[in-house]
Amino acid sequence: MNCTESNRHHVPPNQTTNPITSKFRKFTFYSLPLLFLFIAISLGFTKTNYFKVQYLKYSLTSPSLFHAPKSVSMRSHCVLWMAPFLSGGGYSSEGWSYVLALHRHIKMQSFRLAIEHHGDLESLEFWDGLPHDMKDLALELYQTKCRMNETIVVCHSEPGAWYPPLFDTFPCPPSLYQDFKAVVGRTMFETDRVNGEHVKRCNRMDYVWVPTEFHKSTFVESGVDPSKVVKIVQPVDVMFFDPARYEPLDLDPIAKQVLGSGVRNGFVFLSIFKWEYRKGWDVLLKSYLKEFSKDDSVALYLLTNPYHTDRDFGNKILDFVESSSDLVEPASGWSPVYVIDTHIAQSELPRVYKAAGAFVLPSRGEGWGRPLVEAMSMALPVIATNWSGPTEYLTEDNGYPLPVDRMSEVMEGPFKGHVWAEPSEYKLQVLMRQVTNNLTEATAKGRKAREDMIERFSPEIVADIVADHIQSILGR
Repeated sequence: MNCTESNRHHVPPNQTTNPITSKFRKFTFYSLPLLFLFIAISLGFTKTNYFKVQYLKYSLTSPSLFHAPKSVSMRSHCVLWMAPFLSGGGYSSEGWSYVLALHRHIKMQSFRLAIEHHGDLESLEFWDGLPHDMKDLALELYQTKCRMNETIVVCHSEPGAWYPPLFDTFPCPPSLYQDFKAVVGRTMFETDRVNGEHVKRCNRMDYVWVPTEFHKSTFVESGVDPSKVVKIVQPVDVMFFDPARYEPLDLDPIAKQVLGSGVRNGFVFLSIFKWEYRKGWDVLLKSYLKEFSKDDSVALYLLTNPYHTDRDFGNKILDFVESSSDLVEPASGWSPVYVIDTHIAQSELPRVYKAAGAFVLPSRGEGWGRPLVEAMSMALPVIATNWSGPTEYLTEDNGYPLPVDRMSEVMEGPFKGHVWAEPSEYKLQVLMRQVTNNLTEATAKGRKAREDMIERFSPEIVADIVADHIQSILGR
């Protein structure tokens, strides 16, 4: 869910324009969805059809001609939530979690909610995999009418997407900052600091919402005005991610075996991440392969997708194992490793968690750690690095915090020169073995994890926090 997990094309922004959102566009622009729909029907819809992408994009960024707009209610104030709702990335999932929570919250009586896609590129696979009720809500909220001077805009993305954007995206806020009642930035970082350009962008905002105490500290220490920084934790849909509602998904038909041979009725470790160095896949593989052999009857499933790389994950893993001098194949053979690189619909994701015995993610830094809280909501024992985002919710009582060996400098990418954590490979071995050797303890931690998610991060709890802050802004 994180700011480095974007999928976009970087181009210089046009800073001379004064863009306005679809909520304020002229009627002539609303005919674009009809044009794209006509062309798309003529050529046929496919998953890769350019015109289907454009129709999806424009039909959900302007009041649809197929749905009569609702009458304006007595609630004059609006909250326009701009996030990558159609992308399927971390910010997308977090944005949806807030919108779903607010939509059914009693304090919504004081303002109306509108949404706009902003940030990352649209994903048809993600949209197609959304439950029908979320699609219906998206269509409804995209048609909410707002007046600029009565609107609070929430820019839910990395600061490079904020007005004026540093890459090709619909800007947020969609006009000059002073045109709106207030403008709020919702963002996070996975390292020990915020770079100078992003500090400037944060200080343009009326408020900057961050998810954890860790981020409050790093943002303020980096130079963001302390009076602007507010901790707003992230909700997790504990009703959707409820283990009692699901049967396990059979992973074998969708998984590719990379190492070892299959084990029947073995213990399953699951990890979900984008394929990038930050996620610590190298630490996970080393610890797992050093600790377990085929005789242990355990298996590791990696649900992953590309991040500025190709999809050849099997060969990447084999190359990594062959090039690691401290990895020696056990006499009985490697403990099996499987890769799932196909798209899993959001509606099927709880069944993936249900198929696992434990969740593990030894990342070097997390903004929040969406798969971690989803796994905890599903009552899974979780092993995760005890640094950055997860320190907000992962404890010795509800999981297995993984100690950090040392801090290291980021050597490449947008965070080059920053610092993040190096989780302990040896302690990860110990914790993974502890889970398999003491299932009673692991089950109890998983049960406590779900209780904590319900008590602290359920949608109604977090929606109350957000609504209170919005009302505070409106009252000023």
